[in-house]
Amino acid sequence: MKRVLGVWLLAFVFIAGCTNAGENEVKEKVEEQEVSLPANEEPEILADELDIPWSIAKTGETFYISERQGSIVKVDESKKERQKVQLEKKLSTAAEAGFLGFVLAPDFSKSNEAFAYYTYENSTGQFNRIVTLQLQDGIWKEEKILLDKIPSGQFHHGGRLEIGPDGKLYATAGDAAANPEIAQDMNSLGGKILRMNLDGTIPEDNPFPDSYVYSYGHRNPQGLAWAADGTLYESEHGPSANDEINKIIAGKNYGWPVIKGTEKKEGMESPLFTSGDDETWAPSGMAYHDGKLYTAALRGSAVLEFDLEAKKVRKLVTNLGRIRDVFIEGNNLYFISNNTDGRGNPFEKDDKLYRISLTDI
Repeated sequence: MKRVLGVWLLAFVFIAGCTNAGENEVKEKVEEQEVSLPANEEPEILADELDIPWSIAKTGETFYISERQGSIVKVDESKKERQKVQLEKKLSTAAEAGFLGFVLAPDFSKSNEAFAYYTYENSTGQFNRIVTLQLQDGIWKEEKILLDKIPSGQFHHGGRLEIGPDGKLYATAGDAAANPEIAQDMNSLGGKILRMNLDGTIPEDNPFPDSYVYSYGHRNPQGLAWAADGTLYESEHGPSANDEINKIIAGKNYGWPVIKGTEKKEGMESPLFTSGDDETWAPSGMAYHDGKLYTAALRGSAVLEFDLEAKKVRKLVTNLGRIRDVFIEGNNLYFISNNTDGRGNPFEKDDKLYRISLTDI
């Protein structure tokens, strides 16, 4: 069944109206316009019947997609193979929790190693951990714990893993929902972007001595992407609305729960883009390409394009439901829907891995 691919352009203008810390800037939506696309730009389906997919990883022509229920799907030349993941701890079934972030090691072709972020439960509570996995005979086995006891709760687990251009492993950690104050607590790993060496040790050039914390004051960050010049950007879920796209600077405080949206306070960073008080994107995975950030949107049900120079936002892909992650290689944009997570309305054979060319968009 065919579905419409739509592109919506949203231009925002910010009117200077903030003179004191803590006051809201005035934000006005000035244009909303539908733009026609070539008929052949409907996304191509590379794989279907995925089970709550969360992260896209790719090596050569092969994709590895993590599924929240605790498996990895290998997609190679239109063939799909669901591979088992053997973890040391019982995987949590809490809302939004489970087997989340997943990224292949830089030397994966030789080592068969990957990094994963998952939520688990034991007799003392519920936590998140970052581990290495080893692929052996089609089965992924947990090998080594890199970081444990990352706060977890009913919601807001964070969970994104990415290897930066500096060769370090970055992870997003949520505020665990019930205790938003931990985002400001430097003794807690919750509500942070974390940075580590690939062996799990703390890099000597981290902004805080003997700490994994790279930035703090985050609510539920779920996307990380680097520009060509090495600048790091992050996507973050706001409270009901006021979702954020942030430029991340080492050691900076991004305000949650003290400020949100365009609110300002001395010593705290405000976002580059925000969905505002009346709209929510629920942004997730993110990728950078040619001066723009491409971001999966769960509640926004789209792939969003943020033009960093023009300060404009547009919806690229719509009518496919919730989108969890994106991946860009060359001029191809890959993304996964997330309609089987209990909050969406699955289409036939959902969820799916899609591909679309950015050349003519």
